[in-house]
Amino acid sequence: MAASGKSFLADAGYGEQELDANSALMELDKGLRSGKLGEQCEAVVRFPRLFQKYPFPILINSAFLKLADVFRVGNNFLRLCVLKVTQQSEKHLEKILNVDEFVKRVFSVIHSNDPVARAITLRMLGSMASIIPERKNAHHSIRQSLDSHDNVEVEAAIFAAANFSAQSKDFAAGICNKISEMIQGLATPVDLKLKLIPILQHMHHDASLASSSRQLLQQLVTSYPSTKMVIVTLHTFTLLAASSLVDIPKQIQLLLQYLKNDPRKAVKRLAIQDLKLLANKTPHTWSRENIQALCESALHTPYDSLKLGMLSVLSVLSGTIAIKQYFSTAPGTAATTTRSFDLVKLAQECCYHNNRGIAAHGVRILTNISASCQEKDLLPLEQDAVFGLEALLVLCSQDDSPGAQATLKITLTCMVKLVKCRPHLSQSVVESLLTQLHSAQDAARILMCHCLAAIAMQLPVLADGMLGDLMDLYKLIGRSATDKKQELLVSLATVIFVSSQKALSPEIKTVIKQQLENASNGWTAYRIARQASRMGNHDMARELYQSLLTQVASEHFYFWLNSLKEFSHAEQCLTGLQEDNYSSALSCIAEALKSYHKGIASLTAASTPLNPLSFQCGFVKLRIDLLQAFSQLICTCNSLKTSPPPAIATTIAMTSGNDLQRCGRISNQMKHSMEEFRNLATRYGELYQASFDADSATLRNVELQQQSCLLISHAIEALILDPESANFQEYSSNGTAHVESEYERRMMSVFNHVLEEVESLNRKYAPVSYLHTACLCNAVIALLKVPLSFQRYFFQKLQSTSIKLALSPSPRNPAEPIAVQNNQQLALKVEGVVQHGSKPGLFRKIQSVCLNVSSVLQSKSGQDYKIPIDNMTNEMEQRVEPHNDYFSTQFLLNFVILGTHNITVESSVIDSNGIVWKTGPKTTIFVKSLEDPYSQQVRLQQQQGQPPSQQQQQRTAYSRF
Repeated sequence: MAASGKSFLADAGYGEQELDANSALMELDKGLRSGKLGEQCEAVVRFPRLFQKYPFPILINSAFLKLADVFRVGNNFLRLCVLKVTQQSEKHLEKILNVDEFVKRVFSVIHSNDPVARAITLRMLGSMASIIPERKNAHHSIRQSLDSHDNVEVEAAIFAAANFSAQSKDFAAGICNKISEMIQGLATPVDLKLKLIPILQHMHHDASLASSSRQLLQQLVTSYPSTKMVIVTLHTFTLLAASSLVDIPKQIQLLLQYLKNDPRKAVKRLAIQDLKLLANKTPHTWSRENIQALCESALHTPYDSLKLGMLSVLSVLSGTIAIKQYFSTAPGTAATTTRSFDLVKLAQECCYHNNRGIAAHGVRILTNISASCQEKDLLPLEQDAVFGLEALLVLCSQDDSPGAQATLKITLTCMVKLVKCRPHLSQSVVESLLTQLHSAQDAARILMCHCLAAIAMQLPVLADGMLGDLMDLYKLIGRSATDKKQELLVSLATVIFVSSQKALSPEIKTVIKQQLENASNGWTAYRIARQASRMGNHDMARELYQSLLTQVASEHFYFWLNSLKEFSHAEQCLTGLQEDNYSSALSCIAEALKSYHKGIASLTAASTPLNPLSFQCGFVKLRIDLLQAFSQLICTCNSLKTSPPPAIATTIAMTSGNDLQRCGRISNQMKHSMEEFRNLATRYGELYQASFDADSATLRNVELQQQSCLLISHAIEALILDPESANFQEYSSNGTAHVESEYERRMMSVFNHVLEEVESLNRKYAPVSYLHTACLCNAVIALLKVPLSFQRYFFQKLQSTSIKLALSPSPRNPAEPIAVQNNQQLALKVEGVVQHGSKPGLFRKIQSVCLNVSSVLQSKSGQDYKIPIDNMTNEMEQRVEPHNDYFSTQFLLNFVILGTHNITVESSVIDSNGIVWKTGPKTTIFVKSLEDPYSQQVRLQQQQGQPPSQQQQQRTAYSRF
């Protein structure tokens, strides 16, 4: 509640007057024209906020031209402010339309007599390198300024040279010799050489340039053996290799050589840092010999800090393809056991090291080896990993320091990974966690609870016998209301909900509620209720939401909590369902629907323009329709008993050739029912496509709902409507698929059970018997008995992505149409900006945006002419890749028919996996197609019976060209 309240206020921008783009720009322009330096500076530094709010080219172009004017005529402090604004707004630079004018105004300062002004201008040019990479006057100025006698100017020229080298191949090739002369020249001071060397990392545009830069760096490493020079040169060497790709194996060997032979600790540390960079970027280029050399260095080094660094590189490599290359035996050599490798010896030796970091990396290497190498002799290795993890757990859980907490996180992550790959180890890991929970510090307990919940979500390892321990701990937490205690209450409650997968016993509910009354605030109670809703413990959730109703300050929050309470109550009604008792099932569903309808009314009242709760409303509406469809299906099945077929049903069946008609009205009802379930499945698919920002668990939940609709429609078809063509192969579940949650596990088992039942009854007792209808009713009850899980996205949006479109031409008044002559085409320009929340690309990233433009004739004016069908409508689609979150494209539209046309532009998003997401928005404009004056004149003359004049005939002939 607090978080959503905060974002609500942030979005509304309280305390700041809302202005449209032009007014905001005028306001800042007034500041720029002020005679006071302070007001001018304030106006300049407010520009990035303006760009963020109105990120379209027309405003950004005007704003940057105004800033360029300030840069041209202002003093050095104002120029510095403009430089900072330009650097902050780098991603908006490509939206400048008048690049020449902008550069001209900035560039005029390069001829100043003041070296500081020239330096700021050079930095400004360097910051703009992405939009002016090939400007020869800028290249010339940088080259000239490198020879300046003023240090500030030379440093600025180095900055600009680095930026231009990264963007322009010509500049890089031209400046390379100049840089190498300056570096090798005796007149250049050492500190300047240290600044010049990093420019060489950008010389990767072609192979010859990269090769000559490598040779120069090789000479420098040998010619200048001082620590600073070696460090800067080696690091530049690594970055150049990482960009040019071809020399990475050589670079790894060079770094390993320095790590082994150079006695200086600083150089060794740099070598380790660069090796880690290459391990992250290109693990596939590491040979077995490279890893072996690194292991030997780690085994022989007496320094813990260096050993820690080397192990961190090895732990990165152990989680990649490189580990398989290391353990694969070369052809012609005798196979060795996994334990005899140096890497394994090193990891086992480090597992119990007195330095926590080294021990953590040792354990992580063992875990990764156990997870990725599926050999027979791994049992001892697995045991080593488990013992190492348990030792670290005991050590870190007693310590409250940040270092211990970081190590504990690594340990617990390894535990979850190990249990996921080796389920037979889960019991011992869980027991050690539970034992350690009692004596651990609060901060460690929270992390351990998260780990327990993660393991229990994947495997049902938390038996009821362990619940007692958890409940004792819950009572012992104490009555203090510190943040850590509150967090621990939530974490422990989550573990309890996961472990008691069926309904919670009354004693557990009493203990949780008492503890919440004693020691918690409303936010903690809400978080626990939210977890209960996620785990399907709806009775507990309902009571907690009920207790919170009177504790919120806003009516939107009240309606939100009230809707959650009603949904929990509705789902609670469905837990009383019993197989073969269909009348009670109907009454339970009716009771649930009553609560759901109350809840959806409350949920609609909780939505605001800034937070429309569209996913929540869509999900709940679909749940209501699904429950109604289930209820209707049970009634239809009952109708076989309540409304038996008429006497003439057999005759109808024989004359129509459809054996199903013998059963009377149930055949048509079943058809309707099947179509309804298929329609619901399609709507769940649409909800899935509209949820670009949802986490994977929420999307899987929506998918399961969709699959349950498809399952029932398939069952109706296979049992009743078309038993002959029913195919069970495509519906058989994949047993090897990894199940992520208990809810999914239970749903999958219901799916499999229903499919088996349907298959066993298929093509028996034709056309319809009570066994068939009973099978369908029991399938519905089995699906409803699995408590629905309200996943994270229902409560919390971790990723936020939206698209803002701007169309031009656009009318001043949205209801006003744009006038176009019918013999001309309209060029519609569509620009868009992708806006992100605080965590962009957390679950998925936008690869491209798909824009769909369509036009519909709303009202005709004038006579009907025979017009080719192609000219009637406009249907176009284009895909554009956003650059720096901006995209633009154009469409050419025909409006031959006179009248008002409605143009709709709809955007959807394609992620990096090529999946299309219907994110919207949809924008509409109106166009009025008018008859061109000449055609109108000709038509009027024809109506009056006058032949067109010679001059007009001549014009007609010319108008063809």
